[in-house]
Amino acid sequence: MSKTPKKTTHRFSVPPRETLRAEEGFDLAAFDRSATPGWEHGRKRAARAMADHGARLSDLQERLFAEGRSGGQRSVLLVLQGMDTAGKGGIVRHVVGMVDPQGVQHASFGAPTRAELAHHFLWRVRRALPAPGMLGVFDRSHYEDVLIARVDGLVPRDVWERRYDEINRFEAKVAASGTTIVKVALFVSLEEQKKRLGKRLERPDKYWKYDPADLAARAQWPAYQDAYQAVLDRTSTDVAPWHVVPADHKWYARLAVTELLLDAFRDLELGWPPAAFDVEEQKALLAGA
Repeated sequence: MSKTPKKTTHRFSVPPRETLRAEEGFDLAAFDRSATPGWEHGRKRAARAMADHGARLSDLQERLFAEGRSGGQRSVLLVLQGMDTAGKGGIVRHVVGMVDPQGVQHASFGAPTRAELAHHFLWRVRRALPAPGMLGVFDRSHYEDVLIARVDGLVPRDVWERRYDEINRFEAKVAASGTTIVKVALFVSLEEQKKRLGKRLERPDKYWKYDPADLAARAQWPAYQDAYQAVLDRTSTDVAPWHVVPADHKWYARLAVTELLLDAFRDLELGWPPAAFDVEEQKALLAGA
């Protein structure tokens, strides 16, 4: 039986769910992307905290998985959004990677296929929602349909304008069905993005991550910032609030997202499901087997 890990002595002075929540009036243009809100202990202690938090997160995720296997209906969904190089992949590897992969459902939403375009834009998203007991991860998500679709003019304005309210209604239903939604928007500065793109061009093992189209998106930076501001203004709700994470420091972004997930799991007050059989009877049968 797994044991609950000891708590770390290095903690956030204010929980990320409070400091990073996109409240009314949040101004993305004034957002410091190199800041480390609520964390005053530096990078080395952040690494220690990550190890501790990872053990706790793994324990709670296993409890949720066990609950789902025993008839429970609850799940958790982590939604990751951000410009290229914002660190979404790193979150998946270094945060989600700390838990048992059999309890994770990962989905990445790129350009819709011809079959997907024949349906409502949320059709493919509904099909990827986590099953009971699972931690679902959306690496990019339905928000692409009010981000790239808006910036690149893939659909008329009146179409993407309606989608904000559609998304809010959709997420409210998902939450009501038993899924806790954790929405994270990762933001790097323009300068940091340039550094990260440059590193991909310097290392042969990173060429595959470089896409010349990233430069086109970079040229549209102001338009994307406006589109993200609209997302934060119009889809940060009580049941599915946005958390805006400064991502110039990868270590901080990963620690903050880990803490956000931990809080979501703690809120579920997860225990271990009771045995669906007579334990003493089975012990006796096993002893004589």
